[in-house]
Amino acid sequence: MGAATAYFLRAQGFDGSIAVIERDTGFAHSATALSAAGIRQQFSIAQNIQLSRASLDFYRGFEALTGISAGFRQQGYLLLAPPSGLAVLKQNHAIQLAEGADIVLESPKALRQRHPWLDTGGIAAGTTGLSGEGWFDPWSVLGGLRKLNRENGTVEIRGEVCGIKQKNGAAHALHLADGQIIECAKVVIAAGPASGKVAELAGLYLPVEPRKRTVFRFKCPNPPQTMPLTVDISGIWVRPEGEGFIAGMSPPPDQDGPADPADFEPDHHLFEEQMWPVLAARIPAFEQLRVEGAWAGHYDYNTLDQNAVIGAFDEIEGLYCITGFSGHGVQQAPGAARALAELMVQGRYTTIDCSAFSPKRLATGQRFAERNII
Repeated sequence: MGAATAYFLRAQGFDGSIAVIERDTGFAHSATALSAAGIRQQFSIAQNIQLSRASLDFYRGFEALTGISAGFRQQGYLLLAPPSGLAVLKQNHAIQLAEGADIVLESPKALRQRHPWLDTGGIAAGTTGLSGEGWFDPWSVLGGLRKLNRENGTVEIRGEVCGIKQKNGAAHALHLADGQIIECAKVVIAAGPASGKVAELAGLYLPVEPRKRTVFRFKCPNPPQTMPLTVDISGIWVRPEGEGFIAGMSPPPDQDGPADPADFEPDHHLFEEQMWPVLAARIPAFEQLRVEGAWAGHYDYNTLDQNAVIGAFDEIEGLYCITGFSGHGVQQAPGAARALAELMVQGRYTTIDCSAFSPKRLATGQRFAERNII
């Protein structure tokens, strides 16, 4: 988010100095590097579809822009619904079609024809992305954005912000843990899972916290062919990766609290106890598989409504945020960053109206909820 915002600020014509302050310059624990990096248009809110479509255009032209391949595999998403979820699936599909998304809604019989490796027991219908959905390499995207920023004169500073200072009700300076003081007129909180803690430095409420998610890698002897990223009715997701697959799930609600920011230990028990039985039932080829590894990362989880927080804080002039995406941040970074840059430079949104994502809703507790959270 920080790198993308810096790039689009310059692209919007901002000619002042720009610095990206990053405490983890190796990105070993960054949400971007540890994400599954999917991109989809199967959302329930028009603005989320618009953000993903704008980002899709950026990723399609990424190699021409940067000389670096984003590794984009346009292999689609498949979202499945039980009978109890059919009405919502149809509502979401109608919104997606209205936004120009290339999504087809099909019966179990049609799903079996399209995806012969799929067991449709308990499924009322499913939606498949025929184009404009898939996954990419987040490391390459991050590297390409940093390359563009260096070329555009953006400075990357290694450090940790420990204070946001104000002067006459406006952002004035950042204090870093090593003693540096950086004077500034505009500040963007793009700290991912740590964004809530950073906002506290300015005395502001931002309900964003780290939530741990484990991703498992495995192989099987007879893998399904041409498989999209598939989301089961249980919420478990799985997709191809290299010669094998990766899969994950959100922990049960009673086990899904704020994570220790230093805890990146995979929750290995989830696969054996909860994921494998479901995967094997839904995709019989996975009855025989071998887990080859796992990693854990953190969502920048918005506890209010699991949706992004984008825009300006009313309380402090010149203070903005772009965070809280709750698992769909990497795919929407270009669209969201472009919109925020428009607001910062032009004073208004000109491509995608992100007003509904504004921090203003936090004070009232007004939810702007996305139904399709993975």
